[in-house]
Amino acid sequence: MTKILVAEDEHAIRSFIVINLKRAGYDVIEAENGKEALAQFDQQTFDILLLDIMMPEVDGFAVCEQARAKDEVVGIIMLTARTREEDKVMGLSVGADDYIAKPFSPAELLARIQSLLRRVETLRRRKQPRELISGPFRIDLGAKRVQKDGIDVEVTPTEYDLLCHFIKNEDQVMSRDELLDAVWGENYFGDRKTVDVNIRRLRQKIEENPAEPKFIETLWGHGYKWRNEE
Repeated sequence: MTKILVAEDEHAIRSFIVINLKRAGYDVIEAENGKEALAQFDQQTFDILLLDIMMPEVDGFAVCEQARAKDEVVGIIMLTARTREEDKVMGLSVGADDYIAKPFSPAELLARIQSLLRRVETLRRRKQPRELISGPFRIDLGAKRVQKDGIDVEVTPTEYDLLCHFIKNEDQVMSRDELLDAVWGENYFGDRKTVDVNIRRLRQKIEENPAEPKFIETLWGHGYKWRNEE
């Protein structure tokens, strides 16, 4: 689901925006000032930022500039009652993609968001890696092909997702619950032992000695960790 951060200090305007975005099916996070907006941005990944310019703590221009420095793809729309040309130029110069003057209709806002999302989605696809490499493993993400030392390894779709997640998070300890959320989805309510079963099967396919795994390490009481042996 598309996630949007709405940073607006006026409660009535913020509520108006949030209600309409949620009705349109977006996942919306609110911030009532620039400092809170930056904190939310540091904690989560967003597709679109809607930033009021005149906010307390940190203004919209500063939030825009800092957010753009961390994420060159995220879509940023400035919201303001100020319509001076120099304000628009300032917003664009610090990394904004679009600029909407108050008051605006829900239809106009949604149309601007949908247009910007097309650009964001295109750029995100271009930035995605085409392959993952870790030690003797090479994963072609387009073909969903797993190789070890140049030899194909046949894995199930779940094993593939699990292996990719491990490699993307090399040397990070992940609990069963974290792996369930990442691979099976946050709405999965099955047995946590599903993780152990799939890891055991994956080890049978990628480890030279599954009883003494070199790549998928078990940390008793904590979870699992992927180790790059090279």
